[in-house]
Amino acid sequence: MTEDIVVIPGDGIGQEVIPAAVSVLETLDVDLSFTEAEAGDHVAAAGGDPLPAETHELAANADATLFGAAGESAADVILPLRAAVDSFVNVRPARTYPGIEAVRPETDIVFLRENTEGVYAGHEDRLSEDVSTLTRVVTESASRRLAEYACEYVTDRDLDGFTVAHKANVMRETDGRFRDAVFDVAEANGVETDEVLMDALAMHLALRPEEYDVVVTPNLAGDVLSDLAAGLVGGLGLLPSANLGPDRGLFEPVHGTAPDIAGQGIANPSATVLSAAMMLEHLGYDSAGQRVRDAVETVLEEGPRTPDLGGEASTEDVTAALVDALE
Repeated sequence: MTEDIVVIPGDGIGQEVIPAAVSVLETLDVDLSFTEAEAGDHVAAAGGDPLPAETHELAANADATLFGAAGESAADVILPLRAAVDSFVNVRPARTYPGIEAVRPETDIVFLRENTEGVYAGHEDRLSEDVSTLTRVVTESASRRLAEYACEYVTDRDLDGFTVAHKANVMRETDGRFRDAVFDVAEANGVETDEVLMDALAMHLALRPEEYDVVVTPNLAGDVLSDLAAGLVGGLGLLPSANLGPDRGLFEPVHGTAPDIAGQGIANPSATVLSAAMMLEHLGYDSAGQRVRDAVETVLEEGPRTPDLGGEASTEDVTAALVDALE
């Protein structure tokens, strides 16, 4: 069966790393059909909608979407795209790799981040010249949906349980609801949990990340804490992510557009290729996904490496090495 994949390079280095990932995927013995679509700042600059209706429609109906990055229009692009696939959880693994210098080489954490609400729900107002407001939205249903996924995630992998990160001591109604809903679902499923305040977790991650395996968080906290973890393992160029819905997924690197290096041909494609591996696994091609992971690990350990990892290689050099490792 052919899998229909929408690829959206977007802005900045997305234009470089998405073609690299597609080249890697085309090496595999998996029947994938690619349709490229446009979104981002460059579309808006040309007088269009940063997320054209046809791109939204393609993502909503494809088997999976592989996305690069969006710049200033990110909120107008990625949030609707996540909604298009009915994504309720953002899965962000942060781990170290052989041969890569890391601040905390013992780090191996997966963040399961609520993906639909919180402060990213978009309810902002400018009430006066002096006052602006932001409404934080937390629902029982979204919290429980995330918790059900978290329980399945740790059970399927024979893990002991997960940690809930929150700030319910201050945001009693919103994070309090989130915390209580997640704990209720975990108890009903017989899954062990512990909890930590999200600001304390930021310190713990820097000092002793080995204490954490799976962390379940509200939307903004997951965004911030996973970026912190990226600094522990070698940078954002190593962090993939998956936005998962019940039937479809949107897969993207965490690093963003990297405007300081965009167009220079030196972007690290590892996070995007690892996101593609997550996509393969989501589609049921576990062995192909593992082959891609193995290839990434081989190239990270043996080289070549892009400048962000201390090397001098181009994106094209690394892509060629990944293809060679797979062949």
